[in-house]
Amino acid sequence: MITIAIAGKPNSGKSTFFKAATLADVEIASYPFTTISPNVGVAYVRVKCPCKDKEIQQEIGRECGNCVDGFRFVPVELLDVAGLVRGAHEGRGLGNEFLDELRQAEAIIHVVDASGGTDADGNAAEIGSHDPLEDVLFFQHELNEWVKGILSRNRRKIERKAKLEGMKLSRLVSEQLAGVGVTEEQVKAAILGSRVRDKPDMNSWDEDDMKDLASQIIKKSKKMIIAANKADIAPEANVIKLKELELKRESKKEEEAAVVIPSSAEAELALRTAAKHEFIKYLPGDTDFEIAHPAEAELTEKQRAGLEKLRKLIHAYNGTGTGVQAIINRVVFDLLDYVVAYPVEDEHKYSDASGRILPDAFLLKNGSTARDLAFAVHSDIGESFLYAIDARTKRRLGEKYALRNNDIIKVVYSSRK
Repeated sequence: MITIAIAGKPNSGKSTFFKAATLADVEIASYPFTTISPNVGVAYVRVKCPCKDKEIQQEIGRECGNCVDGFRFVPVELLDVAGLVRGAHEGRGLGNEFLDELRQAEAIIHVVDASGGTDADGNAAEIGSHDPLEDVLFFQHELNEWVKGILSRNRRKIERKAKLEGMKLSRLVSEQLAGVGVTEEQVKAAILGSRVRDKPDMNSWDEDDMKDLASQIIKKSKKMIIAANKADIAPEANVIKLKELELKRESKKEEEAAVVIPSSAEAELALRTAAKHEFIKYLPGDTDFEIAHPAEAELTEKQRAGLEKLRKLIHAYNGTGTGVQAIINRVVFDLLDYVVAYPVEDEHKYSDASGRILPDAFLLKNGSTARDLAFAVHSDIGESFLYAIDARTKRRLGEKYALRNNDIIKVVYSSRK
């Protein structure tokens, strides 16, 4: 399962974001270090279920039963890590634990208090008194210093092995950063994009070279999105300032630069809690909701006013609802470049052996093959893969066929042991 970390300074709303996305029972409080041990929960990406396609509807005549109102929710793992404070790379606060927990994540959702209502250390402050852009820069600085520190501590070891064993620099650097979740390919890309590109001898690197390489390694290895949280109470200038980071990204066409989505984790949590208690009909990612019958008659005027306030809020988010679901989807499909594939056993009925229509949905990296899907279903099926069939076209596919988003695939394999 994909693992996504939720990170940020204390009191930025990251635990609220986590609870809103997972409905897990976590402690939320307005003081630093509420989260000490990482919270782990399951969230979902939201996609339109193929059972709503006209061609499939004509063949099966009904929805699959595994979707809700035509939408499929595919699980991903969320990791709510300890709050990050200045000097974390030197062990301040819970810095060591924070950085250690980040290594297992494929991507990071950086939750920023867009309202400016918390100071640099996460203490409550007057709305608008703190510049949220400083939190973005400080977060990047701590991650860069984390990697730079590892390289600096192991510099002599890398140099010695390079001379004695003649190993490539990218291999040696990636070995030292393996525990951080960095691959050799990512190190190669980072070297090519950094100041050390034409300096194959690490002995010639100065402090700025080390900083630049560390920055490039973080950009290449840790996909990040900024959740401009508390946007509903934030001064407009703060949200504009954060969104300008994305405008710079678009103008420079830098894939690793900032992606920023305004959000209100508190509003999402309120909506999902109301839906859980059947006061409203709401799915994560919706841009509106209905008050459920007969709950409408039971609502107090105060509750009714609160729901209408939430309705106005999600209408103002330019089609992204509260932003929470939009952020999760953006991470999985845009930053990490995954696709959804649906394995079936009967390509004519789009079902498994028990007749369940589109029983499973798998997230796989874009470029994954039919055989990769077979392995995702079960290692034995992957090992005995023969060929696949596109359920829509009934066309036979080879093991190297590259999966497309929303593919429905039958895997044919040998039953011999």
